[in-house]
Amino acid sequence: MELRQLRYFAAIVEEGGFSRAAERLHVSQPPLSTQIRNLENELGVQLLERSNRGVVLTTAGAVFYDEVQAVLARLEHARVKTVQTERGDIGMLSIGFVSIADYGILPPALKSFRTRFPMVEVQLHELTTDAQIRELRAARLDLGIALAPVNEPDLAFKGVMREELVLAAPADDPAAKGDGPISLRSLSKASFIVPPREVASGLYDLTISHCHASGFAPQITQHARQMQTVIGLVSSGMGFALVPSSVRNLQRPGVRYRPLRGKPAFIELGILRLRNVVNPLAENFIAALRSAAAERGARKPT
Repeated sequence: MELRQLRYFAAIVEEGGFSRAAERLHVSQPPLSTQIRNLENELGVQLLERSNRGVVLTTAGAVFYDEVQAVLARLEHARVKTVQTERGDIGMLSIGFVSIADYGILPPALKSFRTRFPMVEVQLHELTTDAQIRELRAARLDLGIALAPVNEPDLAFKGVMREELVLAAPADDPAAKGDGPISLRSLSKASFIVPPREVASGLYDLTISHCHASGFAPQITQHARQMQTVIGLVSSGMGFALVPSSVRNLQRPGVRYRPLRGKPAFIELGILRLRNVVNPLAENFIAALRSAAAERGARKPT
């Protein structure tokens, strides 16, 4: 029994005769008749009663036609689903992201992606860059949104945007007064809050180097893994922090943000994934991320 025979049989029933079915299938009538005869011989039953007025299903033929319809419908469903999967239209996508992304490009990218691909299930996991590396290697993530630098031979990192650092200051500190740029040198005696270097080496090193460029070594009194915690400590008066400008969207009472005077410092946010792994779902989400970054007017990575 061949799939072609099933399609031929269904067409004959639906068209009410061999000639019209042959026209629909773009085949000549004799081979069509031969295929149906072979099908009946294989089944050992008569499926169609032939007459000058067309064909009529036998009782056995009616049962067989119902089953054939179900088979063909299932095959069509399999075809459509396969094509959708190849295009990245359906499936499940597991994404890790650093908390910084949640204040900038992630929400608009996610909204755009869900609008275009409503049949894709997206699972989001807030993870530090080092945790994303572990989860990618364990195949528990398809994609990461991480902070540079990432130098791992089995992983690919591609920058998607750069953000300028700003100062997060306790609102009741004199340094928080005003809205204009502040000199980092004026905070040489202040306490600083930074993420642990093993968690976010890029932001940690940038904080240290920018303070050194301003003529002092920062007094680091607190470490915090998540940006929400960093800002929470600032609001409690525990110290100052250099944070990406998008963190200003995290409006926490007791915190004011000030731009920095002098040469700006930038942190790079990028896409992290395993090398040589092709995933249409991930490619579609990456396109949404790039579009969101472009719409925000974000600086492109150098």
